Amino acid sequence: MRAPGTVWFVGAGPGDPELITVKGRALIERAGAILFAGSLVNEAATRWAPPGCTIADSKDMTLEQMAAWLILHAQKHETVIRLQTGDPALYGALIEVVQPLDAAGVPVRVVPGVSSAMASAAAAVESFTLPEVTQSVIFTRVEGRTPMPPGESLAELGRHHCTLCIFLSITLLHKVQAGLREAGWADDAPMLVVHKASWPGEEVIVRGTLADIRERCRAAGIVSQAMVIASPTLGSRQWQELAKSKLYDASFTHRFRRASQPAAAPQEPHEPTAP
Repeated sequence: MRAPGTVWFVGAGPGDPELITVKGRALIERAGAILFAGSLVNEAATRWAPPGCTIADSKDMTLEQMAAWLILHAQKHETVIRLQTGDPALYGALIEVVQPLDAAGVPVRVVPGVSSAMASAAAAVESFTLPEVTQSVIFTRVEGRTPMPPGESLAELGRHHCTLCIFLSITLLHKVQAGLREAGWADDAPMLVVHKASWPGEEVIVRGTLADIRERCRAAGIVSQAMVIASPTLGSRQWQELAKSKLYDASFTHRFRRASQPAAAPQEPHEPTAP
């Protein structure tokens, strides 16, 4: 009996099929079978599959059925792909599916993908981090049918006042608003929601504040597949004052460049100025 082929968990990226990695596309081009998450992954991502490749949609499968499908096709093909939205390590049922494959002796590999969080920032031309504003990003969600572990409520995480990328929560914006208010965010704090980031012809960007983002999303008809971002950096493209990165400052020396001018005198911490 032949040894089973390898099951590759490939991040398809946020939606635009051209945002899949070069490695992910190369695997699709030689795959014998592909199981893709049709409810979230753009089917166009399978267009590079070779003739005769078996392609199935997992949107109506249970976890056990998905694992059985992958194991079955690994007995027939050298390369089998589980094509997941975004990156397999973020809110994907990676470990739950890998465990039965391990038990069946099927080799497993993972190829990372572009997260919808990154694609949303790109779509809106925003930066998650800025010098002297915030240097931290939290990926999280609000509690729905899946409970949050102790210490991970949005109210608790929001108290850091850094960038928050809130997944799987567009239908729970009332909880997002309540959690951020409890954490001390002001009603005029800027908010960003991006629906289907990077999907050709389907992407929608909604800007607002903590007070009105829910109503703005309702007016835009956004009820699924959206990234919610709260951050003190939002809108910084229009700020009149901006602290610059020390790495590129003419007074900063590093191993590739010597400083060309004296360092400036220390200043008070930067306070972002909105237009």
